[in-house]
Parts: sequence; structure tokens; C-alpha cells
Amino acid sequence: MHSPRPEGHLVLAGGGHTHALVLLRWAMAAQRRSGSGFVALDSAAITLVSRTSTALYSGMVPGLLAGLYDRDTCAIDLRRLCQLAGVVFIAAEITGLDPAGQTLVLAGRPPLHWDWLSLDVGSVTATPGPGAMAVKPLEPFLAWAEASLAEANHSQNQGLDQGLDLPIRGGGAAAVEVALALRGRGWRPALLLRGQELHLGSPAANRLGKRLLAEAGIAVRRQVEAAEPASLACTGSGAPLWLAAAGLPTEPGSGRVLTEPSLQVLGQPRLFASGDCGLIAADPRPASGVWAVRAAPTLAANLECCLSTPLAAEPSGLRRWRPQGRALQLLADGSRPAQPRAIALWGALAIGPSRLLWRWKNRIDQGFMDRFTALGAMARSDNAPGKDGGAMACRGCAAKLPAPTLAAGLRQAGLQGQAEDAAVIGRQGSGALLLQSVDGFPALVGDPWLNARLTTLHACSDLWACGARVTTAQALVTLPQAAPRLQQEWLAQTLAGIVSVLEPLGADLLGGHTLEGRDGAGLALGLSVNGEVGPEQHWAKGPLQPGQVLLLTRPLGSGVLFAAAMAGAAPAAWIDQALAQMQQSQAELVAPLRELGCRTCTDITGFGLLGHLGEMLAASPPELEVHLDAGAVPALPGALELLERGYASSLAPANAAALNLLQGPVRLCGPAGVAASAAVEAARQALWIDPQTCGPLLAALPAGAAQAALEGLKQRGFGAARVIGQVRSRG
Repeated sequence: MHSPRPEGHLVLAGGGHTHALVLLRWAMAAQRRSGSGFVALDSAAITLVSRTSTALYSGMVPGLLAGLYDRDTCAIDLRRLCQLAGVVFIAAEITGLDPAGQTLVLAGRPPLHWDWLSLDVGSVTATPGPGAMAVKPLEPFLAWAEASLAEANHSQNQGLDQGLDLPIRGGGAAAVEVALALRGRGWRPALLLRGQELHLGSPAANRLGKRLLAEAGIAVRRQVEAAEPASLACTGSGAPLWLAAAGLPTEPGSGRVLTEPSLQVLGQPRLFASGDCGLIAADPRPASGVWAVRAAPTLAANLECCLSTPLAAEPSGLRRWRPQGRALQLLADGSRPAQPRAIALWGALAIGPSRLLWRWKNRIDQGFMDRFTALGAMARSDNAPGKDGGAMACRGCAAKLPAPTLAAGLRQAGLQGQAEDAAVIGRQGSGALLLQSVDGFPALVGDPWLNARLTTLHACSDLWACGARVTTAQALVTLPQAAPRLQQEWLAQTLAGIVSVLEPLGADLLGGHTLEGRDGAGLALGLSVNGEVGPEQHWAKGPLQPGQVLLLTRPLGSGVLFAAAMAGAAPAAWIDQALAQMQQSQAELVAPLRELGCRTCTDITGFGLLGHLGEMLAASPPELEVHLDAGAVPALPGALELLERGYASSLAPANAAALNLLQGPVRLCGPAGVAASAAVEAARQALWIDPQTCGPLLAALPAGAAQAALEGLKQRGFGAARVIGQVRSRG
């Protein structure tokens, strides 16, 4: 029995605590294949848009600053959570909202249409002042803090006492916790207050806060002018300015969006707001993680109700949420990392500091995060691949047919011939060669715009590997079965993603064809790419020449990283780094490689490094061999670690046939005396057969050009490029 065709599009804007818990609920329902909300979710397309792929749990940030936790302990992997919940994840900065046009404005990419929109976009620091780093958003602040601390520690190691003074503007709970935490890391914070007192909620809380600061040796300066310089600003928070600019009803001062008790925005029944950016107009409460968490069940139930209601109708029976009158605050004292403490604030009461209270706070915080890690562990136990990729079929270029199957099919059809990246199909009047290539695969990521960018970059790589300039392309887009309005959105996003690659190249999208997938088929994209190159500038896969060196333009490992991501074993940072590399166009490398004497080149894609190196050798005289430096082949962060743990793409076992080259024309070499364990050697060899999407170029250069090539690539942002081998005559 097929699920109903999706009709509406729900967009979750922001990855705050409320949305994270809503996604957790849906992921658990999806794993059970039953339960509240599961059927409703099948009737809509759902997308989460977040600036970052992880959401930091605010309750643990002071402990993170104090060095009591590492980053992964405090971070919710939103991309993984979306995968488990069947939700599309988009990493993008939200810059605006058009309620009338029902679009969300995103930086650097086309607007996103929605039928329902839920806002949980957090807050930003209010009035940080000149030269001060704002505490919110958290990610830039944490990056600044780590960089500043590293610089201060370097100064100390050099015998200098510089960079340790840290004036902090603000006197609320966040300012106190941050000051105490950074004191524990060796800084000398001082709080700069506009008035006379701290703002911790009650006289007793203020007295306790002053005591903590005094014990930690943190100065408190009162009645400081707003213009006085500060390094850091913890001056309260407000909602992002684009919410008010969109014409939504907001609270004066804070800019928080005013809602009904159902969390629907006043006067906007298809819009919801929660977390730090939302405020129930009839029952206002200060921004707090406690209320963000407590709102999640109501928001989830109401969104599910909307999704199960026909688009033309208004949902009925929505839940109303009344937040509790007050919330317990547990504030961390990280000034003594070896003996952390906490205080408890409840109304007029203030208790602590106490190590027992810290243990209680830590237990609550760890329990919150365990809800997400336990879900990931369940998914891994069901789906974790072994060395052959298990039952999960990988996507992207790892979805191509195995090389032996492809070769056998071509022979049976009588279509044998030398493999080339692109075919010469004619000449222009000027004499330039006309080239054509085709590529495509099932969507590697759920975001149709990003998937189109990756597919287009991957397809263009065939032309760049021939030394050519891309001129035109045609697209074959396969869309899932859904309502026309959704298919229109997916098609528009896909075409915009293609154009985002072609436009900087001066290339045109001529047209193409569209199909609707059947029997649950998802998004897929194929491209026919055309280009031109002068006859004397055309590169083939071979022949290689003795004395050449082989240069790899960037690291390998995308296959295993995305295979492990399917099993929840790849941290978000590794996938972020892989996607950042994969979106980097290699078009600008063609001209400098040509100037340095490149005449032979290929790109590393589905058959892996050894598979495509084997194609170069097959196009070369049989007396040649390649001396491959086993330790020089660069890997994306996390790739070798995952390979050592037994993760692999589902195409890797078929690619393993290329390891036979190590018994023939490919010889391993490396610096004398450098040895590696059997596990490391096995991981390295697994890397060489790992299928790549948007993989590197492998260029053969004169040996004397190697250093200039590496320096030139580094200037262009390809600092991980490496010379990985030499071409020699046998014997």
C-alpha cells in the first residue's frame, strides 16, 4: 500500500530546541512505523532550514566554555535527525520572510515556498556595542572564544601576559555564567554593568551572584557608559530583525513574534512561532530554554493537525499551551573546572553554590542529550553497514554500476572502446573540438538545490578533466510523486541549483526533460554537458609518460563518509567539511595545470582512485608503471577513521577488483623507514577504491612542475592537493 502523495510543504525555520524535539518525536514515530503523527507526516513534504547542521544545547554551553564538555557532547546533529524523521535538511542563512507570498528568503540561493511555516530561529544579542563580540548567535561566539583563548595561551607560552583581560558588557544570568566559565579557562573577566545591580531575577539571586563572582576574582564595574569598549557582550537578547521587517506582530523592544496559545502567529494562522523568537501574547514569559522545551509537544501536535488537514481548509482542534508561571534555573559555576558547582534560582529563592546542584544540573542536561543519542544508537543497530556497505545502497556516484558489470554489458552490446571522460563529437569552424559527456545519479542529499549543484559540478568535472571549457548543458530531472505545487517547487529549486554552477562558467542550460518517479522513486538528476577545447589543449586519459608525477587536486573519502552518515556514524562536522569541498568548483584549475604542462588527466569518481588510475594505465604503453606513495594520498576528515572501523560504500566491494593493480603496474612506495599498522594500511587501500562524488582531478605533470603546481593550487584554495606518485618505465 502506497503512502498518500504529499500535497503541502511545511518548513521548519531554525533548529532551536523546540524544533529539535519535534523532529525527535517524528523520528521516533518513523522508527516505530506507527504512533502519533506518522500518517499525517506522509501527506506533506517537510523541510528544516538551519544556519548550521548542529544545534547547541544551551544548557551545556557554559560547561563547554569551561572545558567540562566537548563540542560533540553539546550538539544535536540536525542533519541526522532530519534523515531519521524523513525531513529534508537545508543548511542556509535565513535573511527574510514574505508572509503574503509564503516564501522564506535565504542567503545565496532562491527563496523557499511554504504552505505552513514554523519559526524557531533563536535570538541575537541586543545592543552589543562597539567592538564587542556578541554571545548570540552561539556558533560565531564559540569560534571567537576558542581562537582568542588559543592566542592568549600562545602569548603566555612566550612569556607574555597579553590577551587575558576580558571586559564583558552585561549583568544577567548569561553574563555571570560566561564570566565564571571563562575564568576557569584562565581569562580575567570583568563585568561592566549599566546600572548598580546584577539582573538575576531577585535580590537573593543578585547577592548570590555577587558572591560567586567575588570568590572567582571577577571584578564588577557599575554604571559603565555604553560607549566604553568591551570584548564581549551579554546584553540580553532579541529576535532576529527580519521577523519584524516582515510585518509580523512583535513585542516592542525584544522583537519576539506574538502568538496565540496555539503558537500560531497573531493574524497568521499558517505561521507558528516558538522558542526564543516567539511569545504568547496573552501569557508572556521571558525567553528560556525551559519554555522552549515545554512547548514542543503542543507545537508537534498542532503541526501534525495542520498536515492532516486539506490545504484549502483551516485546521480545527488545535491544542492551547499555557506555560508554567515560573521555571527553575540552574546556573553553572565553571570557575573551578576540577570542582564545578551550580546554583539554583526559583522565584525569590537562591540556593548554592553546591557540587550536588552541579551533579543534578549535569544529570538533567545529559538526560536531555541522551534522548537524541539513544535514537541514533537504535538506528545504527538496525542499519550500520559492514565492510560491504550492508543492506543500505549508497547514493550519489556510488549508485553507478560496478565496473565489471559495466564492462561486461558493453562487451555484450559490442560497444567496447577506450574509456574517456568526454567524447569528441565534432569541430567548430575555428577548429576547436566539441566535447560531450553525460552523468547523473539518485539524489545524494535531500535538498534539491544543493543536490543539483553537486550533480552539476560532478558532471562538469568530466569536461574539466579533458582541459575543456563547459559551454552548455541539458538536464533530465526525475521528481517524486507529489502534488503539482510541490513538484513545481522541487523543479524550480533543482534548476536554480544547476544554474548556480553554470552561470559562473559562462555556460547555458539549454533545456531538458522531466519525469515523475514511480513506486516511491525519489529525486534524481542527469545532465548532458557540452564543452569545447583547442586540439592542442585537449587532455585524454593517456598515454602517461615516464618521469611524470601524478597530482591529486583534493582529498578522497566522500563515499565512506556518506555511507557512514546513513548509519549515523559520521559526525556532522565531517559531513559539513565534505560538502564544503564538494561544492568547490575545479574549473579554475584547468588553465594553471595546462600552463604547467599537463597533457593527461582524469577525474576520480565512482570507480575510485585505483579504478580511474587503471584507466590511465590502460591507455598507456604496457612497459609503464606507477609508483604510488601510500602515505601521500589525502583523505577528508574522518574518512580513514571510518574505513578502519569497517564502514564502506556499497560500491566499494565491486571497486576492490582494482586492488589487483597493486600486483601489477602500480607499486607502493613511500619515505624509507615509515611503517604503518595493518589496520592503517587496510584503511589506506580502502580509501583508494572509495567511490567519489565531486571527486578530485588526477593530473600527470612534468616532475619539475610539481612544486609550482602545489603552490598555485594552494593560492586557489586547494591546499590539500598532493603529489601522490610517479610514472616510471618498468625495470
